[in-house]
Amino acid sequence: MKLAVVRQYRAAGAKKYQSPNMGGDMKNNRLCGLLGIEHPIIQAGMVWVSDWRLALAASEAGALGTIGAGSMTVEQAVENIRKAQEATAKPFAVNIPMLRPDAAQVGAAAMEAGAKIFITSAGNPAKIVPLIKRPDNILIHVVPSVKGAIKAEAEGVDAVICEGYEAGGHNSPFETATLPLVPQVADAVKIPVVAAGGIADGRGIAAVMALGADGAQLGTRFIATAECPAHENYKKLIVDSLDFDTCIIGRKLNMLRVIRNEFAKRMEEAEKKGATEEELFKIIGSEFNRNRAASWEGDIEEGAFQAGQSSGLVRDVPTVAELVGRLVAEYDAAVGSLKKMG
Repeated sequence: MKLAVVRQYRAAGAKKYQSPNMGGDMKNNRLCGLLGIEHPIIQAGMVWVSDWRLALAASEAGALGTIGAGSMTVEQAVENIRKAQEATAKPFAVNIPMLRPDAAQVGAAAMEAGAKIFITSAGNPAKIVPLIKRPDNILIHVVPSVKGAIKAEAEGVDAVICEGYEAGGHNSPFETATLPLVPQVADAVKIPVVAAGGIADGRGIAAVMALGADGAQLGTRFIATAECPAHENYKKLIVDSLDFDTCIIGRKLNMLRVIRNEFAKRMEEAEKKGATEEELFKIIGSEFNRNRAASWEGDIEEGAFQAGQSSGLVRDVPTVAELVGRLVAEYDAAVGSLKKMG
């Protein structure tokens, strides 16, 4: 899609935002209606740490739990789906990164296993839309831009998650932050919009809903929960993080926001000195998987601990049920405070 299409859309006058989401009951919005959930909160489908146990806990708490299939084999994804189905009747999603060459195969296997809600990310959803789109399925796509949101809507997705530059993990070279991205996407599309990136409490949820979002997706905050299978070192790093403790590495490769450790510092320093792709790959090495080393082995110095700028807001490791209850209470308090100011 050419940028001219976006400009024409603006010139024609997209829907004028009337702030329908802010100030009311979290349950009464179209995202909850679309997904059949109690609270407009999505637990992100993070690679390595979003298995059926975390998804189950989030769904049982009234949010939308998500199984992150990005680091799973097709067989492992199917096994996680079946375990979740056996444990709950509540809705849950399966995240499929489009970077996977076998994304369509994962989608087909997930559908055969009975999955009904799909979240695609890291690429163009066009190749999987014809496969996934069925009357009883829901497809959501993660986008980093207005252009991406308009294109995803045209492809037939049911909702978009607009993810800002603050988010952990893979990031867009556009570097657009959540605050300016959300209202622009909300103005540009008619389907539900979910905000992601830099959100870790109910105040953040209230803020993005005031900007036009129908709900929020949280990733980093859900890593630091009792049910998340991430290594305890990973959770402790998030809890101990300050506002400046994450960084972007791999600008010449595939941008990644991680917690700053010895490996990340080496990458940062090399990139500042103008290292080539070959030199950066040499630092990354091929001796082991740095994401797995972080998530499962807790390798403090050499793992790639994917986390967002919201890490500085995370101060404990509650159960998922406790966290969701807290998010709702914080949202209500934030909205109540703003009403008193009015």
